[in-house]
Amino acid sequence: MDSRAALIVVDMQNGFLNDHTRHLVPVVADLVDQWTKAGRPVVFTRYLNYPGSPFERLIHWTRLRDAPETDLAPELHDRAHRAAAVIDKPAYSWFTPEGIALAAAEGWRDLIFCGVATESCVLKSAVDAFERDFTPWVVTDACASDAGPDVHDAGLRIARRFIGAGQLITTAQLLARLTEPAPD
Repeated sequence: MDSRAALIVVDMQNGFLNDHTRHLVPVVADLVDQWTKAGRPVVFTRYLNYPGSPFERLIHWTRLRDAPETDLAPELHDRAHRAAAVIDKPAYSWFTPEGIALAAAEGWRDLIFCGVATESCVLKSAVDAFERDFTPWVVTDACASDAGPDVHDAGLRIARRFIGAGQLITTAQLLARLTEPAPD
């Protein structure tokens, strides 16, 4: 993993937090703290639905249009203010024009994804990273699905096929890499 790797915290918003995902808040908060303590960059994303979106037109889903649903979990507010960026996105992927420009400007090649939801925004962002010649990583115990653990597991199964089983790691494995000496 490149020393300039960025941690992308996907959609840890009130509207996606429920009994299946609320346990992630302290896990992600601790991961962000450890990552920033090591001097590594963090980006938060927020999904913002809009009238007439494909989500509304095709899925008939109209949530996450306004605060407080669109707000990041309160426990993450201070961390987001210290992040390299908070990127608002109208779709699944973090690869918005702002995200693409930030990764290029910073020279990031490894992108580590955590957050909500494993089978949609986390997966789509990781697959887009793969297809754009970045090295994607998914932190398996720092992501979940608001639809439940079976859907989370399905997202991880698909991620293994799309980006490679070796790209799925745990928080402990990721943090261990922060303390490894740089390769010669």
